[in-house]
Amino acid sequence: MILDQSLLPGETVYLRLREQSEIWEAIYQLRVRGAPAIGIAAAYGAYLGIRDSKATTWKELAAEFTDVKKYLASARPTAVNLFWALDRMEARLNAAKGAPPVEAKAALKAEAESIREEDEKVCRCIGEHSLSLLKKGWGLLTHCNAGALGTSGYGTATAPMYLGAERGYGFHVFSDETRPLLQGARLTAWELSQAGIDVTVICDNMASIVMKQGRVQAVLVGCDRVAANGDTANKIGTSGVAIIARHYGIPFYVHAPLSSVDFKCPTGEQIPIEQRAEEEVTEKWYARRMAPAGVKVYNPAFDVTVGSLITAIVTENGIAYPPFTKSLARLAESPR
Repeated sequence: MILDQSLLPGETVYLRLREQSEIWEAIYQLRVRGAPAIGIAAAYGAYLGIRDSKATTWKELAAEFTDVKKYLASARPTAVNLFWALDRMEARLNAAKGAPPVEAKAALKAEAESIREEDEKVCRCIGEHSLSLLKKGWGLLTHCNAGALGTSGYGTATAPMYLGAERGYGFHVFSDETRPLLQGARLTAWELSQAGIDVTVICDNMASIVMKQGRVQAVLVGCDRVAANGDTANKIGTSGVAIIARHYGIPFYVHAPLSSVDFKCPTGEQIPIEQRAEEEVTEKWYARRMAPAGVKVYNPAFDVTVGSLITAIVTENGIAYPPFTKSLARLAESPR
């Protein structure tokens, strides 16, 4: 069951997804979004893909799973958690090699449940580590939605905001609207205000002025993929925020579960950037088209913030500082 994020904040609609095709559509159409939540949905989708299989042997079931995995992996290209979750589900199936199909199916369902449960714990750990970097009364700026809506619990970049609210830190949050899909205005502002957190929506091009005015003491963002060297792919516009923050001497913190770190990807240059439909820019939120008919539109869904602009990357195992190649690898090897 998911909350359809494509309808927020106007409508609160929960969807019960019963087929892998429904999971694929939900991921592609952004009904479920946020790297951790995409991974969780994909894990359940992998189970649903073989739940009704008529396979009589493990080998037959594994062959069907290969097609299921390939299909779900095509939903979105940038968020590494999608592929991480599918690989983990495949590893669980391989661990049950030779078992009767009914047992292998049960193992996959249990693995999907574990991925969801672990994510909530991971988010809280990220929040605790991040909160150690912040002071009471600070103004925080965030971009896109790295919140509870994009995970199974506290969110990543919003986790310290929720924990801070519980402990009387009195943060004030500036939420970039995040064009063209308005995740900051529709989602972050919605969930933070629902939680009673002091939040103000600003247009993306207003980040510089609130920083210049001294109203922001830290920038907190999530991410969809971290390269081995610390370059980070996040929602389009994040790299611009990082550049502005560097100009004003404001720390820029990326919040990432270690499942979002792609150690096989050397730098951000190798991260695939999803290109989305022109209509998201010209028509999606308007009563009528707001650009000339026939005009060209460039609509990349993500950009890459180079590691040199990132103050620290906050993970569930601790805080990584430059050089990230060494610090991220060290955290990945350490127990939580």
